[in-house]
Amino acid sequence: MTAFIGRREFITLLGGAAATWSMAAHAQQPERVRRIGVLMTLAADDPEASTRIGAFLQGMQEFGWTIGRNVRIDYRWSPDVNSISRYAAELVALAPDVILANANPSVLALQRATPSIPIVFVAVTDPVAAMFVESLKRPGSNTTGFSTGEYGTSAKWLELLKEISPSITQVGILHDAQNPSSIPQFAAMQSLAPSLGVELKSLPLRDVGEIERIVAAFARGPNLGLITTRIGAAIGQRDLIIALAARHRLPAVYPLRFFVTGGGLVSYGPDIVDQYRRAAVYVARVLNGESPAILPVLQRSMKQ
Repeated sequence: MTAFIGRREFITLLGGAAATWSMAAHAQQPERVRRIGVLMTLAADDPEASTRIGAFLQGMQEFGWTIGRNVRIDYRWSPDVNSISRYAAELVALAPDVILANANPSVLALQRATPSIPIVFVAVTDPVAAMFVESLKRPGSNTTGFSTGEYGTSAKWLELLKEISPSITQVGILHDAQNPSSIPQFAAMQSLAPSLGVELKSLPLRDVGEIERIVAAFARGPNLGLITTRIGAAIGQRDLIIALAARHRLPAVYPLRFFVTGGGLVSYGPDIVDQYRRAAVYVARVLNGESPAILPVLQRSMKQ
């Protein structure tokens, strides 16, 4: 027996099938993949970089953002401050939805490259003085994030060193005069040095291959101490710097905790890993449509 379907029944059946097919097709469509750029002032193989990025990714997952499902991340690694502008331009050319930036040199390069792509920063010192934002409460631009405080806090390193070894009269400062973050750190310590009865000696970090020779030459004098500024070059060469301080018996103060866990004497500085974890909150909010211009810059306390 042959089944017969009337015209009205056929149209009804066809409409129902079309609706079913539409719902099935919609259910099978993948989520929209958003794009995040990350500009780091560390080397890709630096264990500290892995720790920081791991904290950020963990934070992103807590807000429902997972690599391969609804987000893609493009990284650029630039431990050499002279290469940052090129890598910033490369990330901007990819047109990401938001860029995570590490430290002052990265933010400076990115702001020069784009006035519109949202930027969330971590480990930035004095973002108002650096003119990255209009104010901490209301950044007013495409940039916001997490600050480590003001450059003047670096004077605490000199105070700590003098407490550890009161007989110190000369302090070697490992820094990079071409790094925009290094200059004010040195200046803050220089302003305090006379009141503590110490003289500062600039130990350049620009040529990594010369660190051993420079520190060895400095270590020939009496009543010495050593301070490492918080810049990418020092972080990247921390194992060597710690070893040199131990070899020449130089009491030393470092800018971040992982210098101490790596064998250094004492540190004073912010918890940068925690800032990466917290940065995921701001990145997620930007991906959800909020503007960096109204997300206040947050500051983290220093730890010894």
